[in-house]
Amino acid sequence: MGNSSKDDSATSGDASAGDVQPANSSLYSEGERVLAYHGPRIYEAKVQKTEIRKKEWRYFVHYLGWNKNWDEWVGEDRLMKHTEENVQKQQALDKKQSIDKNVKSGRSNQAKAKSSMDAKVDKEDIKNNVPKGKKRKTDSGAEKGSVTVEKLVKIQIPATLKKQLVDDWEYVTQQDKLVKLPRSPTVDEILTKFLEYKTKKDGMGADSIGEILKGIRCYFDKSLPTMLLYKRERKQYSEVVANDVSPSTIYGAEHLLRLFVKLPELLVYVNIEEETMTRLQQKLLDFLKFLQKNQSIFFLSAYDGAKVSEGKGKGKDDREAFCSVKLKSFSSVVI
Repeated sequence: MGNSSKDDSATSGDASAGDVQPANSSLYSEGERVLAYHGPRIYEAKVQKTEIRKKEWRYFVHYLGWNKNWDEWVGEDRLMKHTEENVQKQQALDKKQSIDKNVKSGRSNQAKAKSSMDAKVDKEDIKNNVPKGKKRKTDSGAEKGSVTVEKLVKIQIPATLKKQLVDDWEYVTQQDKLVKLPRSPTVDEILTKFLEYKTKKDGMGADSIGEILKGIRCYFDKSLPTMLLYKRERKQYSEVVANDVSPSTIYGAEHLLRLFVKLPELLVYVNIEEETMTRLQQKLLDFLKFLQKNQSIFFLSAYDGAKVSEGKGKGKDDREAFCSVKLKSFSSVVI
């Protein structure tokens, strides 16, 4: 693999300017098959080049089965030997990622809940989607025909948007970059565009879909500061979002997409009839497909490391009373 060798890279422009040969030898060799962290998962990869940068070994890896556009330089902390033990670790992590983060805390309640659940409740939903901290009373106290704590709405995020989430994580947490604010289009503008799109395409009543989009907007405004920001983004939030500004008039598609990862945890607190939940699920999927269709327009291709600029957004005082109710019941309007 690759034409460069350790000797070549050690004498290249980057390495010769001031890099000193590290005391330890390289852990990985060119052409070696390894396991590499990328975002929250572990992937099979092959080392194509090795190089010394700033007294540390760096490795240029290709993720097996992925386009070369994903090839990148990584440090030793991102790599593991391709051993049976580490492969098992990879499989365990994949399994863990596919299960709701909070399933562990609710696992003890599943056996008792099964007898009181409606027969239509999908067993796979019970297994994978029990949230943390929900009290036992919801297991038996919910009305028949409603979705309880064991039944979360499944939101299938398209593959290209999943990659967008991985890139988003990489830019913010690994490269110390931020989304430059205010964004254009904003969350408000994207929701308006979707309303216009659905009304024109399907002839759907503006009131029906409009109420759902208002609910999404309120969930976004309420959950952004507590659930949707990485630690490095909190200072930016405090500088840009003042008391009279709604986040949905400042932030854009990058942060809106994160909401759909968290929505199942939020919707579990709303009693929704199963038929209504199915309709809601389809409408959320329609919206995600709309984001996917306009991905190159709505999402940034690269983030900015520059100091955040202050933006002005619409006031949120007129939405506060509406949101407090909508967070509890917005799904009930899905007809």
